[in-house]
Amino acid sequence: MIQYLTILLQAQKQKMDERGASAVEYGLLVAGIAAIIVVAVMALGPIVKEAFADTCDEITKGSTTITTTCKS
Repeated sequence: MIQYLTILLQAQKQKMDERGASAVEYGLLVAGIAAIIVVAVMALGPIVKEAFADTCDEITKGSTTITTTCKS
């Protein structure tokens, strides 16, 4: 009976160890995705800003009666 309880306790301990490893893996996965998002925003930021500036310039050129405010 004691041997049976020992086996059950060891199995439970292994499950807990696996949960901890899974949590670390998920944490690393989330950190990696966040890093990729940051790099993409930093790389594409100037391109998007330029596109908005061009759009604003075209709107202000085309409209003589509408006053627009474009912030850069």
